[in-house]
Amino acid sequence: MAPDASHALAVRERVQQFLNAACTGNLDLLKKIAKQLDDQGKGLSKTVADIKDANKRGALHFAAREGKTDVCKYLLEELKLDVDTQDEDGETPLLHAARQGHTETAKYLFEHGANPTIPSNLGATALHHSAGIGNIELLTYLLSKGAEVDSESDAGTPLIWAAGHGQQEAVKVLLEHHANPNAETEDNITPLLSAVAAGSLTCLDLLIQAGANANIVAGGATPLHIAADIGSTEIIKCLLKAGADPNVTDEDGQKPIQVAAARGNREAVEILFPLTSEDPSIPKWTVDGILEYMQSESGKQLEETRNLKENNAPKDKAPMKELPEVRPEIKKKAAEAKARGDEAFKQKDYLMAVDAYTQVCYSSVLCHFDAIFLLILLQMEGSF
Repeated sequence: MAPDASHALAVRERVQQFLNAACTGNLDLLKKIAKQLDDQGKGLSKTVADIKDANKRGALHFAAREGKTDVCKYLLEELKLDVDTQDEDGETPLLHAARQGHTETAKYLFEHGANPTIPSNLGATALHHSAGIGNIELLTYLLSKGAEVDSESDAGTPLIWAAGHGQQEAVKVLLEHHANPNAETEDNITPLLSAVAAGSLTCLDLLIQAGANANIVAGGATPLHIAADIGSTEIIKCLLKAGADPNVTDEDGQKPIQVAAARGNREAVEILFPLTSEDPSIPKWTVDGILEYMQSESGKQLEETRNLKENNAPKDKAPMKELPEVRPEIKKKAAEAKARGDEAFKQKDYLMAVDAYTQVCYSSVLCHFDAIFLLILLQMEGSF
């Protein structure tokens, strides 16, 4: 091997060892390798600040992600690194610490100048992450320090993240801090829709008590359509009690009872039947008749062709909304993150692989929010 190539390989190995030392919290090894790498006369601080992986993550990102506060302390207090340095995804060390639930590390970073309002490229802040994973200690800490309770991201507000992951305590805390229960994403996803998709009755009840709209429409469907599709009878009852309209049709012209019947959710059909106006397209308007028809060939055809409804649709029809396409830039980020995860997995760097696959979820918008179930598909990096 040529001398230059041999030297480059040795440097690369030392860089990997250096970043691994940051991950594992081996401060002595990290200091030792840092001195070895500082062979260009740039000074230790500049040398360490310039050491990044392919995703532009440095030692501070890795130490924060793994909760290695002592390493963070050395990098910030002795080497004076930038506490808000951002990686390729726009994530700061504080975001990494928050997403992984490292409360003490996150607090340390904040107390040493980290800006909690800096978002990732997808708009997520430390508050979104703490809400999504249900880290109440960090959530309340950030709120007490002035974090914006309704800060927006591509996957919505922190309340949407919390509700979409069934984090009832986080939902409660955010509502107590006056989070908007009817905040919407660009695709009309709300906290209530997210709670329904997550199957969280407790979150749903908290949101309804706070004034959440039970008749919101996203992707042409209402929360009641989603609950009927899932077959969650308790959620259906809760929505009906909150004023959800069982006679609103989705973009395919179907009422919630038809959605439930098509899925074979008999108990849901029984609950909705006395509250639903008769549909003349169904020959026998009984519980058994609706179930039989919706699971017959005629019913299946109805599901497939009802998008071609006549212009004189019923007045109580939900406003038509196209199912949103995942934006090209989001698709690109998801593809890039998946590629990083695949490569990391091959290299047996499992921590990096998990982190990259988490980014796929967020890039798909939290694994919950891109077209009703797809609209509520990752953000949640849930996504976690």
